[in-house]
Order: sequence, then C-alpha cells, then structure tokens
Amino acid sequence: MAASTGRPLADHVALITGASGNIGAAIAKELADAGAHVALHYHRRLEAALLTASACRASGVEAVVLEADLTRSDEARDLVRRAADSLGPLRILVNAAGNTAYKLLIDTEEEEWDHLLALNLKAVYATCRAALPAMIRRGYGRIINIASIWGETGGAGEVAYSAAKGGLIAFTRALAKEVARTGVTVNAVSPGPVDTGMLGPFSPEERAQIADQIPIGRLGTPQDVARAVLFLSRPDSDWITGQTLRPNGGQYP
Repeated sequence: MAASTGRPLADHVALITGASGNIGAAIAKELADAGAHVALHYHRRLEAALLTASACRASGVEAVVLEADLTRSDEARDLVRRAADSLGPLRILVNAAGNTAYKLLIDTEEEEWDHLLALNLKAVYATCRAALPAMIRRGYGRIINIASIWGETGGAGEVAYSAAKGGLIAFTRALAKEVARTGVTVNAVSPGPVDTGMLGPFSPEERAQIADQIPIGRLGTPQDVARAVLFLSRPDSDWITGQTLRPNGGQYP
C-alpha cells in the first residue's frame, strides 16, 4: 500500500459497517479522503457499496466491499477477520450499521424487537469483541459507534430503536473504561435528525417541522456526522474516550 503523505489517517485501515447507507458511505469517503484504506460492509445494497468503494478509491486508497448479516454474531465476527485479511490490521472500527421501525410499542412484535436490538446493539458487541484483541496487542485502536439523539431523549414510536441506541451509549462508556490503558479509544457519535432514508416515511411538511425544532434551522447531513467520526478517528484524539459527540445543530437532549 502506498503511503498518502500529509493526510492524518495515511495507511490506517478502517472497517465501516453499514457503508451502503447514507451515513456509512459519507464516513467511508471522509476517512478515505484522510488517507485510510477502507473495508466497506453491506448486507443487501451491493450496488450502493460498490459506488462508495469507487469514490473511496478515487482518493488514492484501497477499498474492499464485504457482505455480512450483522444480526448473526458469527457473521459479524467473520467480517472483522475478512477486513483485516483483505487490507491489514484494523486501526479504526466504525459501527454505523443500523435501522429503525416507526411503530408504537404495543404494535411491535417480539421478533421485530429482537431484530432491532440485534442490529443496533448486539452487532456492535460482536464486532468490538472481534476487533479488540488485535488492537490491544498493537497498543492502538479507534472505535466509533454511531448512536442517536433518540438514545438520549427517547423517541415516541421508536421505543426499540431508542432502547438500542441508549444501550449503545452506555456500552461505549463502559468499554472505554475497560480498555482505557491499552491505547484504544471508544467513543460514540450521537446525531440529531439527519436527512437520510430513515426520514423517508415523513412528508416534506413534516421534515420542515422537524428542521424548525433544530436551533440552527436545518436537518443534519451525512457529512456532518462523517466529520465528527473523522475527528475521533485521528491519532491525536488519543485523550478523548468514553465520550458522546453530538452533531445536532444545537438540539441538545
């Protein structure tokens, strides 16, 4: 791999889960622009992942596309292994895969609850557990988990998603303490409402109402989230761990 001089993540290797989604793709491109070689996870949207890989390669880095069903712990663990086998030891793990369901709790079947917690929370346990031993041995790692404002405030109609993201924030803080003296940092990024496919069920008028509740007056973009991830991924962010960074336009919990 050729070095990319002058870039903060030159020759780092990053695994981004959910890289076929809007936020995951933006994160992958941001890290690639900073010099990182990227392993892009997807589950169903291969074409989107391939487009993101092509955009990353335009930054002069290597990019591979890897499929896995993260609700299966064995596949999540194997994803970490395949990423390292493809590009080299992981220095950065970004857990960006996630989804929600807009349903009242009384209408949420147990299977739906289990699926949302498996994807949004248990999968992070599996990828972190798989990635940490090698990071600890090398004395370096950056783990960034994508949470949500609803994990801090709770979102009516999104109880399962809120519970998973709230658990993810607590998981991040606890794991950061466990590995604090190993050279591995663990942080969360908790965005406010972001203009992605997850807002698809909302009408333009409803989106405008959501944006009006944000002090800055607009919805977030995937790039807003990606820049926060880049900051936490840098080597010189080594005294920042167990934190929840909130790109939210001033809409604080």
